[in-house]
Amino acid sequence: MSLANLRPAVIQARDLLKQGRSQVYHQHRGGTPSIAVSHALADLFDQIVLQLFHQALESEQDATQLALVPHGGYGRRDVAPFSDADLMLLCANPADRRVERQVERLMRDLCDSGLVLGHSLRTPAEACRLAGEDVTIFTSLAEARWLAGNRELYRQFQQSFGRLTRRRSRKLVEAIEAARREERFRYGGTVFLLTPNLKRSYGGLRDIQMVRWVGFARYGKRDWTDLEKRGGLEAEDRKNLELAHQFLLGVRHELHFETGQARDVLERAEQLRLAELYGYPEDQVLLPVEQFMREYFRHTANVRDAASHFLSKCRTQKWWFQAVEMLRRRQVAPGIWMGPRTVGATRDQLTNVGTDPGRVLQLMELTSRFDRRIDPRTWQTIRQSMLRPQEVLLTGEVQRRFLGLLAQPRRLGDSLRRLHELGVLEKIIPAMGHARCLVQFNEYHKYTVDEHCLRAVAAATEFLDQRSPLGEVYRNLANRRTLHLALLLHDLGKGFVEDHSEVGARLASDVGERLSLPSEERETLRSLVQQHLLLSHVAQRRDIHDPAVILELARQVGSPEGLQMLYVLSCADLAAVGPEVLTPWKQELLTQLYYNTLGALTGDVLVGPGEQGETRRRPLYRQPPSDPSDPWWQRQIAALPPSLLGETRAPRVLEELATLRSLGRQDAMASGRYDPETRTVQYTIGAYEDLTPGIFHRLTGVLTSQRMEILSAEIHTLADGLVLDHFYVHDPDHTGSPPESRFRAVSRQLVDSLKHPSEEPQKFPRLWGRSPRVDVPNPPPKVRFDNNTSERFTILDVFATDRLGLLYAITRLLYAAGMSVHRAKIGTHLDQVVDVFYMTDGAGNKVRDPQCLESLQEELLRCLLPPTESEK
Repeated sequence: MSLANLRPAVIQARDLLKQGRSQVYHQHRGGTPSIAVSHALADLFDQIVLQLFHQALESEQDATQLALVPHGGYGRRDVAPFSDADLMLLCANPADRRVERQVERLMRDLCDSGLVLGHSLRTPAEACRLAGEDVTIFTSLAEARWLAGNRELYRQFQQSFGRLTRRRSRKLVEAIEAARREERFRYGGTVFLLTPNLKRSYGGLRDIQMVRWVGFARYGKRDWTDLEKRGGLEAEDRKNLELAHQFLLGVRHELHFETGQARDVLERAEQLRLAELYGYPEDQVLLPVEQFMREYFRHTANVRDAASHFLSKCRTQKWWFQAVEMLRRRQVAPGIWMGPRTVGATRDQLTNVGTDPGRVLQLMELTSRFDRRIDPRTWQTIRQSMLRPQEVLLTGEVQRRFLGLLAQPRRLGDSLRRLHELGVLEKIIPAMGHARCLVQFNEYHKYTVDEHCLRAVAAATEFLDQRSPLGEVYRNLANRRTLHLALLLHDLGKGFVEDHSEVGARLASDVGERLSLPSEERETLRSLVQQHLLLSHVAQRRDIHDPAVILELARQVGSPEGLQMLYVLSCADLAAVGPEVLTPWKQELLTQLYYNTLGALTGDVLVGPGEQGETRRRPLYRQPPSDPSDPWWQRQIAALPPSLLGETRAPRVLEELATLRSLGRQDAMASGRYDPETRTVQYTIGAYEDLTPGIFHRLTGVLTSQRMEILSAEIHTLADGLVLDHFYVHDPDHTGSPPESRFRAVSRQLVDSLKHPSEEPQKFPRLWGRSPRVDVPNPPPKVRFDNNTSERFTILDVFATDRLGLLYAITRLLYAAGMSVHRAKIGTHLDQVVDVFYMTDGAGNKVRDPQCLESLQEELLRCLLPPTESEK
């Protein structure tokens, strides 16, 4: 915008805004409290609005025609450097042309000054009517203040607005809570998101503001001190809200000043910068950024608890609901009653229940067993008592009640979460205190350690109603309390120097003794925590049809009951990492591994290559589409590997062999199909192995160039030199099944890559929608060789940070080194990959030469390093 076209008053306002923001920035960086910074910004906005308002008047008398009313964040003087400001102009007659001209000039000048301003022109009656129709307008106008102009108009508005609030108090509280609940759901639904929105995520500034709005609707007061005097807000909650408000405002100011725009999402790069700016020290265990985010989550968790408790006090139940609960309640234990929907303490026991952890756990146990909620009045009493520092004596009753609670799946996740919010859980299991708000600063986990463990328990209880092998195993578990306790403990060993599974195993032993568990159950608990990653690692990194792998896994697990619990634990652990982490594909993989290992443990199925293989092979000899006596079929079926002999796979393999039967030695075949159960695409490729060297890396290059995410790959060498490869992929270009045209196009390119091979490296397109990489500390790449697990193959494990074309680069390097890849397990966890390759040397033998392995390791490590700018 050309300054020559602006009036002097507007230019002066622009300069004032720029200079004022600069001064406030230096105050902010100089350590001025964040609330004072917000007030200084609000004063700056006021000064500019007033200056341009008087310039817009045609005469001083015109000031009586309007009232300037800031509202929302600007009204409560809770302003961030680049946040927008809301200004309502009250008038008696909006149709007055003189008023219209003044408002139009004022808004144009304010816009030209650089202020981002939302405005409305209303009569007092119109403003109140709109507030009654829209709760968002109500909450914004609840923060209104007079700035300039006609005070009488503002008084009329306040009187009408007050009457509206008193008349609709209960409905307004319900509407405010519902709107905030919906907003929280859109922004993650938990306090412990690792890239939170400072304003809208659970426990953020919006929840702090909600306390003011609900307080105004319920008590006619907004200030926290006034709400405390009215008995609505606990003193401890008021203190926590004040501290969190100061902290969150300071972080928000810093984000705005740093970016020069309204920015409320706390991205990972900003977390790193803020941790350094605020001087969090280097630590042997926790990174500075993890310490910063831990403090952030402690504040937001306190806000969540304070707001939730305040809301429960402000809710008013309908008289008929209270009457039904009163009339139909019955005493179920000394001092405890149960109604149709709630349980609670009797009047004479109300003051005692909050100081007795055994009684609190008894109430929690009843909510789980009978699917009830704790009565609000009882819960308020418990919370007030439990928030005071006190020692929890682990009496026999407390132990028995806690273990009884763990045995009940219904409402267990909610009950444990409430105990954690009260601080009771860490008094029973001290390690929960260490895990509280403990951040895992990586791209894989979405939640803090304590939140992840609580979600894992809740995820397991949701399997109760799942109609699947997983649900059946969970329902048939003889001792669910051990499983639930193991899930609660499984990651509590994090935040220490030592491996978290080993630390967790010792913690589990300590907890078992602390809860006086029988020795056998203590050992089961210790083993579950120590081995909680075992099934996931085997399923995603090893050949789950290899008899040697299955027998070793069975040896480590030890018993069918232990395997059942480990299977459910593994699935619940993945489900609790984040949305869509436990995919149908991974669940099916774990289920197949479970059944294979269960057969080894029970003796129902022999996993050796002899009898089991022949038993499954016999029906196939009688099923070939052509002549069963054809020697070609006899050779192919005899050579089929165990992984292709399953009941569900064998019919499909026969179809694929029928296609290969007519394949020429210089030809290749490829086809694709969609599996709706696992929501994956399978591409099948067949050819003779002498068609071209490096078949695997060429196929990998094609699929990657087509934007496919390769989940797993199987390379099978059949009789007569035939190769049958299966790639299981996710196609991000399509939701659900890709169209036939997509299958044909990809299959054609796969075939061409083998029939017309090129030695030029594959090029990959840049993908739209990929987030730019953040310079965060990633673990160094690792390369490991295993010559013990498999009888035939050397197993290569690769751990690295993902990048476009990485899998292709690895497989091309292996090809150049003369290695043959026979099977691959590809695991991608957001920005981290764990790729496993079953390989041999060019002669088909294990790679045992130490010098060869060392040289290959060095080359792979160089390949795994991110490319330099000149190489990109």
